[in-house]
Amino acid sequence: MITIDPDKIKAKDMHQFVLGSVAPRPIAFASTVDEDGRHNLAPYSFFNAFSSNPPILVFSSNRRLRDNTTKDTLHNIEKTKEVVINVVNYNIVRQMAVASIEYPEDVSEFEKAGLTPIPSEMVTPPRVKESPVQMECKVQEIIPLGAEGGAGHLIICRIVRMHIAEDVVDDGRINPHKIDLMGRMGRAYYVRASGEAIHTIVQSVLKQGIGYDQLPKSALESHVLTGNDLGRLAGLESPPSIEEMESLKEDPEVAKLIIGENQPEEFHRRAHMELAKDNLQKAATLVWLADLELKK
Repeated sequence: MITIDPDKIKAKDMHQFVLGSVAPRPIAFASTVDEDGRHNLAPYSFFNAFSSNPPILVFSSNRRLRDNTTKDTLHNIEKTKEVVINVVNYNIVRQMAVASIEYPEDVSEFEKAGLTPIPSEMVTPPRVKESPVQMECKVQEIIPLGAEGGAGHLIICRIVRMHIAEDVVDDGRINPHKIDLMGRMGRAYYVRASGEAIHTIVQSVLKQGIGYDQLPKSALESHVLTGNDLGRLAGLESPPSIEEMESLKEDPEVAKLIIGENQPEEFHRRAHMELAKDNLQKAATLVWLADLELKK
């Protein structure tokens, strides 16, 4: 392991290690206005949702590492206490990149990036028409985190209006494939959160799983079952019953495993295949059956 002492590393290197590790991060495309009514649009990847009731978003506008200056977004928010957070999907990610260029304060990033400002309902800053979700916010608090280059300013925002494109919603919920969001990694790396990048992980948090400590010893020592395989088995509410194991023995393929060599590896290999097909209960029965046969 590489061990890092934040006090003994250059700020620019610490910055990249943090961003490369805490990823992917959602992108806040923040629209603000200054005291003269000029629009500003800038992306921030130190961003997330922190509460749903009340609905709170938090993002950070950091001091520049190169010269310790602050950005127009921070200045505008300090003056107006308002911001619109627009999400960034694949369709506008390159336009977002153009808006990240540091233009003079009298230059509109909307115009440079080819994006369309539309009026908000509750705040002065405009929304980005092309963004599939636009959240009008009142700024509750700004918390400075330091005075050196790279130090952030936590900007705590309360959503007062939310606008969602109808074509990204199915059955009253946002479809991740349709909204097609982009996330930020370290350096110039991004991730597209749709298609094969989306994984469904269903795990009840109310019903107690048996946990790793209740898995068969042979499974824990397996060279076939992966950590993710064991995690799915550990999430079961109860182990397979003796009746389930006895019934599975009647399967001709399983009968061959019982009399074959390399137990329990062959059981585990078959269980791994069943898990890949989302046959959790059959996979679990194979794993517990392997342990039962091993003890005979």
